[in-house]
Amino acid sequence: MKSSSDSLKSLIIGVAGDLFAIPVHVVCDILDLLPVTGVPTARPFVNGLINVRGRVVPLMDLGMKIGLSGATTTPDSRFVVIEQEIDGEETLVALRADKVHEVAEFELVMSEEIPRIGMRCRAEFIRAVGRRQGRFVMVLDLERVFASD
Repeated sequence: MKSSSDSLKSLIIGVAGDLFAIPVHVVCDILDLLPVTGVPTARPFVNGLINVRGRVVPLMDLGMKIGLSGATTTPDSRFVVIEQEIDGEETLVALRADKVHEVAEFELVMSEEIPRIGMRCRAEFIRAVGRRQGRFVMVLDLERVFASD
């Protein structure tokens, strides 16, 4: 385990009771819930498609993808639209979040060998762990989250 005094500016979201960080430079939009068009042949973690200003964008249930429970809809639920390279192409993807907390800069406390014990989500999707206001924040490894299975 390696300690780090690096800091990271990220959008902090809540998923299934845990806090996750997404680098702000990939975030395009934060939306209230929109109508979702289902795709019968999609993988279980793909909730369907949404219309974002005339563009069709796939919606991913982030919790389900990383090994947590699927999302539940609450008044705080939001769609976070990000731009991510998938199979060599920049792609818009919406992530379902239980809550969007804030954009914050926080200190990374662990950036190597994320422990598998005590993690509720799959550790291979976590790039680093930080601390914000007394709580751990897991920095998502978006390349791994969106890698082809």
